[in-house]
Amino acid sequence: MGRTVGNNGKNNGKNYESGGYYGGPTENWNVNGSEAGKPPKKKKSHVGDVISIIVMVVAFGVFVFAGYKLYGYYQEYKKADDEYANLATYTVDETETEDLDELESEVEAALQSGTSTVGNIQSISGREVKTVEVGEEEVTLPVMVNPIDFESLKEVNSDIVGWLKIRAIDLSYPVVQGEDNDYYLHQSFEQEYLFAGCLFVNYENKSDFSDQNTVIYGHNMKNGSMFGSLKKLRDEDVFSKSKYFWIFTEDIIYQYRIFSARVVNSVGQTYQIVFSEDEFEEFLTTAMENSEVDNSTVSVTTEDKVVTLSTCTGDSSTRFVVQGKLVQMYASK
Repeated sequence: MGRTVGNNGKNNGKNYESGGYYGGPTENWNVNGSEAGKPPKKKKSHVGDVISIIVMVVAFGVFVFAGYKLYGYYQEYKKADDEYANLATYTVDETETEDLDELESEVEAALQSGTSTVGNIQSISGREVKTVEVGEEEVTLPVMVNPIDFESLKEVNSDIVGWLKIRAIDLSYPVVQGEDNDYYLHQSFEQEYLFAGCLFVNYENKSDFSDQNTVIYGHNMKNGSMFGSLKKLRDEDVFSKSKYFWIFTEDIIYQYRIFSARVVNSVGQTYQIVFSEDEFEEFLTTAMENSEVDNSTVSVTTEDKVVTLSTCTGDSSTRFVVQGKLVQMYASK
């Protein structure tokens, strides 16, 4: 007779209990495929991946844009540096033609002694003199070799009215005058678009620097070019190198003694060019009393001619200015 398999669940040691599988031990599984007593495995979410990709794309875009802007700034600065370096070839280093240290020392000595220096040939010793027209007057002036080739510069731009040098901060640029105060904000001396623009005289001023207050504007460039280095004059060590600035013109050379440097309102009396005597006295007193540079050894009067160098500060409501009074004129040679 054949052997009958009973219901004791045993067959050659194998377990056939419900829920098990043939040839293996009994295990307990949930219908979702996880082991009983353990949490089901979560499906991986794709939302986090998408957000991460978006963040990376945006960050990369910002990086590229920033790089593009920086490259643009670099190109603008390089363009300005290249143009003005080329213009410098129209000048001769004044140390090759004149000893400006000596001239400044002689004028400073005259100022300290209380001697009037403008047009006073006695304050400049041992020099050839020449009678020239200044405005509507004939004036005898000491002669000075002009280091600027104005004839060639006028062929490049006939709007040139002078060349400014501030020796303490190694500033040397042509100065123009346009028909308004907008054109040269972003036009180079060669009259091409240039963010740095060009130094320019207020269009309402006389071009011969004969007004009570002549204003010259220039950008405060971050690399120190144009008027970006004016603020350095507040440093006593810098200012002590030279307390003067020079404006060279084709026929006359003007020497100015700095008497004030300070932050001012962007509008107001600082930018006035013609004054009554009382107004001018107030103008000068305000400049002297609020100066950030030492002016204890210089005095100003309502007879003086002033040049104001003006640049922005980063605050639209203020400007930084350096002001000098005319102390000596020279006939150009």
